Amino acid sequence: MKPIAKLLATAAAFGLLAGGASAEDMRIALVVKALGIGFFEAAAKGAEEAAGELGNVEIIYTGPTDTTAEGQIEVINSLIAQKVDAIAVSANDTDALVPTLKKAMQRGITVISWDSGVAPEGRQMHLNPSSNPLIGNMIIKLAADNLPEGGDVAVLSATTTSTNQNIWIDEMKKVMPDYPGINLVATVYGDDLADKSYREAQGLMQSYPDLDAIIAPTSVGIVAAAQAVADAGKIGQVNVTGLGLPSEMAGAIESGASKSFAIWNPIDLGYAATMIAYNLANGDDEAAPGATIGMGRLGEVTLDDNNEGAMADPFVYDSSNIDDFKDIF
Repeated sequence: MKPIAKLLATAAAFGLLAGGASAEDMRIALVVKALGIGFFEAAAKGAEEAAGELGNVEIIYTGPTDTTAEGQIEVINSLIAQKVDAIAVSANDTDALVPTLKKAMQRGITVISWDSGVAPEGRQMHLNPSSNPLIGNMIIKLAADNLPEGGDVAVLSATTTSTNQNIWIDEMKKVMPDYPGINLVATVYGDDLADKSYREAQGLMQSYPDLDAIIAPTSVGIVAAAQAVADAGKIGQVNVTGLGLPSEMAGAIESGASKSFAIWNPIDLGYAATMIAYNLANGDDEAAPGATIGMGRLGEVTLDDNNEGAMADPFVYDSSNIDDFKDIF
């Protein structure tokens, strides 16, 4: 099967393509928060890898042009009209997508969420990239490890309604007593837009002149914050950390704007989501508390009482290993 270009995937999502796959192909739609984000483009590569292994799968990689629930609802309605076999969505809003996704399931479409979850009634299962407590601990640990005497930190998140961001920040707050001297001074939101995230990072440094670290658990925000720190001449004073892509953060590691950051492998995440969607749509596995679902080369995911499961632990990138990964994703 030939990989589907982003523009073709977008066109398919809005009903501009007629056919193209054989009658036997299972069509799995990978719906991302927005097109043009490196993390999700890497996930699409993983989805294509899974499709190549399975042999009878067409991937429709699509999403809105901005990170809104309304944009995703429009895309999902189009996919329902196309009668795709499965939808795997990284949600911009926990609850807003539920009515549309329920409609999809009522019409026999397999629905899972991955990366950023949908409320349980709107999907069959959710794949977390890692365990939420482990991620929450990791993002504060990355800041605290470079502040042995303690210090002031701030969070630059995505949107106020972003499911995964809010959970990770809550988990981070739970473990903050384990890091004495670390003081959270503010949480701001850049809406996963580079320019707004940059301005929010600037605002944090102006409002808190003694700020020691900015934690951005978003691949867009962390790059914008690192640029803001560099432009403000505060490399060595304000450390930027959180979750990011090696390809996008290599310059920040080299400049010292970021000492370390973490992420799971988005290629693996797209691969796992596709394998899960395929196994559920094919009837090979069932989404139920305690069930295991195959993830191809990544093994199996075990679902909890909320039909959620974790793919893997986050991985830390720094100057010792960034060159090994920056050309991959």
